[in-house]
Amino acid sequence: MFNFKNSKLSLFGNSKNLEKDMDEFVSILSEVGISFKLIVKDFLSHATGENFEQRIEKITAKESRADTVVKQIEYALYEETLIPDARSDVLRLLEHLDEIIGMYQGNCYRFSIQRPDFPQELHADLLSLTDTAVDCVETLCLTVRSFFRDVRSVRDNAHKVTFYEKESDIKSSDLARRIFSSNLNLDQKMHLRYFVEKIDSICDRAEDIADELIIYSIKRSV
Repeated sequence: MFNFKNSKLSLFGNSKNLEKDMDEFVSILSEVGISFKLIVKDFLSHATGENFEQRIEKITAKESRADTVVKQIEYALYEETLIPDARSDVLRLLEHLDEIIGMYQGNCYRFSIQRPDFPQELHADLLSLTDTAVDCVETLCLTVRSFFRDVRSVRDNAHKVTFYEKESDIKSSDLARRIFSSNLNLDQKMHLRYFVEKIDSICDRAEDIADELIIYSIKRSV
């Protein structure tokens, strides 16, 4: 049966280094999201000079650091006396969280290379969608931390991820509708919608991972 007292214990027990590495990885994911939001804002304000490219380079550096941390965690997990099933859950979780970092990075490169021409009247909506995507991932980060520290709070935090995902669906649909009701050329409409869908897909992936965390938390509770 589920022991509420034990549910507050860290999954990593007394392994402080492993817990520290996991904290660092989640912090990197959070920081990349903040950088992504600033990059979109800079792009729309036409501040695409040296600082813009430096922000993208910082995300690349953070992605590289995340890969290093993942390897450290993988190595440490096989040294710890974790239940094999718990070990595989953590490894799978890391892999999926790393995908979100890659999604942020990919979107940054797309803005830098493809230079989508969003009309001024669509800027506020795109920024709002971006904010929601980043908030969604930030809430996922809280869900991940709760999984390792207090499994009882996983479900509540995961439900908040779902809330942001639904908000993103609404905002992306409204923005797509505005794009296609405009007087832009069809090829430009398709191009802008592509960027909207790529940002919205971040929330879709975050919700998938939150759902996985609910399942993992149930497994830890029995």
